[in-house]
Amino acid sequence: MTRIYVLGVPENEGVVTVATQGPGSVVDKVGPYFRITADGDIVIDRRATGCRHAVWYSAVAGLEHSAIVQHDKDALRVVAT
Repeated sequence: MTRIYVLGVPENEGVVTVATQGPGSVVDKVGPYFRITADGDIVIDRRATGCRHAVWYSAVAGLEHSAIVQHDKDALRVVAT
């Protein structure tokens, strides 16, 4: 299971919105964070989020049993470890 945490602030709303559209993705709230969970990879397209680069590169607050394999100007791809 793949899990990432994103701080629940207005700047990160686009990331959370796009994450909910992924196949099998579930988003819930844990304290001040959104927890994004999926059975497979989590892939978030940066352009679809509307995030500027500074927000994009600081959006991930944590991982759980997961690893980032891509985090560039195009996408964030997280896989289970």
